[in-house]
Amino acid sequence: MDSLLDTSVFCAAPGETLDLSSRPTLVEPLYSSGKHYRELLSAHVTSLSELQEVHYADNRYAVLLVFQAMDAAGKDSCIRHVMTGVNPQGCEVHSFQHPSMEEHAHDFLWRTTCALPSRGRIGIFNRSYYEEVLIVRVHPEILESEGIANGHPRKEDVWEARFRSINDMERHLHANGTRIVKFFLHLSKEEQRRRFLKRIDKPAKNWKFSMNDIEERRYWDEYMAAYAACLSATSSADAPWYMVPADDKRNARLIVSSILLDLFKGLDLSYPVASSKRKKELQACRRVLLAE
Repeated sequence: MDSLLDTSVFCAAPGETLDLSSRPTLVEPLYSSGKHYRELLSAHVTSLSELQEVHYADNRYAVLLVFQAMDAAGKDSCIRHVMTGVNPQGCEVHSFQHPSMEEHAHDFLWRTTCALPSRGRIGIFNRSYYEEVLIVRVHPEILESEGIANGHPRKEDVWEARFRSINDMERHLHANGTRIVKFFLHLSKEEQRRRFLKRIDKPAKNWKFSMNDIEERRYWDEYMAAYAACLSATSSADAPWYMVPADDKRNARLIVSSILLDLFKGLDLSYPVASSKRKKELQACRRVLLAE
């Protein structure tokens, strides 16, 4: 199935100066009803499942999907709904929480590098190495546990240095066969408030909420500035950032699945063609089986 829209409209141009307050968190829906949404998503999921099977057999590329967002933007549900038809043998999801002491003892890219997908597989990062230029930028005191604060480089130089490291790493991965797509689920502050209230009002969702969520919400403007700087500095032709309007979860899933369809179709995947030697081997196997 073809994607539903021109997904390039959501892509951050390399080097573009971004003001996220001018970017939409809600756009005209791609579906006309709940039934229509389910039909569209089901078709996308089926196509992604078929493409993933060929991707696994083709074994030329690895695919890395990065999801970043404010709390309650719908990262978990987006990954679950869009990737529901993908064979779990060819896909791994990694969620990165607060770094351990061992991880702090290494460079800031180490723990995510260990989780990168191999050829033929899909890796999904639910939060990622980008936390080191987002939450750490909003809370620079975290740098103290990383052995950087009060030392060198200077704090004001840390973010540019980390952007360079990330860009260099992503260029290296692309040159060696990993295709990277990064999603920023762009949620409005008001929609986050509504979703937080639902988490409080629904007992089954209480576990998802804590006072820390309220504390972090107070840094909204600082987070938006950090995201804008990050997306501007690290969106590239090889590893683009897509700013997905996330106030409508259903629409966000259709946009993400459309982008993924474009990605896989652009890889020109195919099943391996058997060599003449391999064909002879298969025919020999066939004769053995028929003779049983």
